[in-house]
Amino acid sequence: MDTLKIALLQIAPCGTLEGNLEKGMASCRRAKTMGADIVLFPEMWSNGYNIYDQPVGQWKAEAIPPDSEFVNAFGVLAKELDTAIGITFLEAYEGGPRNSMLLFDRHGERKITYAKVHTCDFDVERNLTPGEDFYVTTLDTSCGKVKVGAMICFDREFPESARILMLKGAELILTPNACPMEINRLSQLRARSYENMLAIATCSYPDSVPDCNGGSSVFDGVAYLPELDGSRDMCILQAGSIEGIYLAELDLDQLRRYREHEVHGNAFRRPQKYGPLLECKIDPPFIRNSRRTV
Repeated sequence: MDTLKIALLQIAPCGTLEGNLEKGMASCRRAKTMGADIVLFPEMWSNGYNIYDQPVGQWKAEAIPPDSEFVNAFGVLAKELDTAIGITFLEAYEGGPRNSMLLFDRHGERKITYAKVHTCDFDVERNLTPGEDFYVTTLDTSCGKVKVGAMICFDREFPESARILMLKGAELILTPNACPMEINRLSQLRARSYENMLAIATCSYPDSVPDCNGGSSVFDGVAYLPELDGSRDMCILQAGSIEGIYLAELDLDQLRRYREHEVHGNAFRRPQKYGPLLECKIDPPFIRNSRRTV
């Protein structure tokens, strides 16, 4: 298998749905010329994650259905380009919109519609409907099949997100994002990749977008190689702050060989000891009990 080429569209939105459609499609075409097998957008591309500087009712009205002209256009484009596309959007949903990503394969088929499970309920995202589950699909790419899952931004903060995806077979997690990628958040992504022996590709907005600083990244999940005395840096791509299309080449054969003999992931788990993780308690010593528990 050749390396899997993942294009991260670290691009700034245009201020309108139509503008984002045009720029998004042009960026996908550019990514294809760079050799991309998978193209990933930053979080909520349909409206540029513009949910802070306008009234709640106004941005809720910008939600679009999964079968909208905007979303469908990327399915048609994926087939035309022979390239998988992970398009993000504010999804119209009964009871309140969702923060979603839809993954089209290179044939234009819908493979995953994922809604952010861990919405930021401490802020304006409390007005969103959280997703209900994590999904993994087998994605047919031009260089072979790969098992792909998704999480979005704040999902990264919870080890359970990536762990569940690993247990469902994910080799690669696509992670749209819309927040500053500083050392601690990057360290979370590194940890999720390391502990689950999988790759994590995160696409963020450039620093021209408020409260963002670029920093799109790919961690390949391989911490050790037989020919090295110590560990290696799993970060195979770290974008700067400016707008651009950043391409990472993921060696899936190397990752799969690594997973066959290393000790992380599911190799030595003891799930029978993890019962308290399933108990939805809000008693001390939890630091706060004002959060949403469902």
